[in-house]
Amino acid sequence: MSNTAERVGPAFSVDGMMRARAETRKAIKEIAARIRPGMIEEDAVDMAKEIIRAQGHALSWHPTRVRFGANTMKPMKQASAPGIVLGENDIFFIDIAPRVDDWEGDGGAAFVVGHASEYARCAADAERLFHEVRAMWRAHAWTGQQLYDFAAQRAGEMGWRLNPDLPGHRVSDFPHAAIHTGSLADYTAHPSSMRWILEIHLTDPQGRFGAFFEDMLLDDQHYVRDEA
Repeated sequence: MSNTAERVGPAFSVDGMMRARAETRKAIKEIAARIRPGMIEEDAVDMAKEIIRAQGHALSWHPTRVRFGANTMKPMKQASAPGIVLGENDIFFIDIAPRVDDWEGDGGAAFVVGHASEYARCAADAERLFHEVRAMWRAHAWTGQQLYDFAAQRAGEMGWRLNPDLPGHRVSDFPHAAIHTGSLADYTAHPSSMRWILEIHLTDPQGRFGAFFEDMLLDDQHYVRDEA
C-alpha cells in the first residue's frame, strides 16, 4: 500500500473480506425478514445478535444496532430512546458489524413496513446515494473528502440532510483500529477498493426520521446490490 492509512494486518485476504461481507449482508436480510410492527426496538436488537451468533460470528468490534421510527434520526454514537415500538407504517434500519473469523464485516440498510411514501423514498435514496458516491469514486480520482462533499450536496438536492457524524471508516482483518482510526470523509487520498466502509445516513430536514445504508467500497465486479 502507498500509505499507512490503507495498511492491512497479517491475516488480511481478499477471500476473507468478501466472505465477511457476504455473511454480513446475509444477516441483514434475515434480521429484516423477522422484524414486524409491534416489536420493541430492544427486542429487535437482541434478535439481531442471536442471528449473528447463530451464523457462528462474534459481536466484537462495533455495537449491533436496529433502530425504529424516530430513533433512525439519531447519530450512531447517541443511544436510542428506549421502548420505541415499530408502527404499522414505519421505517427502521439495521447496522451490524460481525467479526467473521479474522475479518471485519460491516453493513447496514433501511427498510419500511406498511405504506409510508416518505419513509420509502428516504430508504431508497440512502441506497441510491451510496451507489452514486461509489460511481464517482470509480470515475474520478477523488479523495474521501471529495466523495463526502459530493454526498452532502446530492443529499440536499434529494431533499435530505447527510449526517456528518457517519463519515465512513477503515475495514480490514481484525482489528482495523490498530492500523488506522481516521474517517473516510477526512481521507486526503483516493480510497482503494476493499479498505473502506462508505456510510450514508440521510435525515429528514424536519427531524422526524432517517435512513441508513453502508457497505464496503468495492469495484462493480464485486458488488451485488441488495434488494430491500
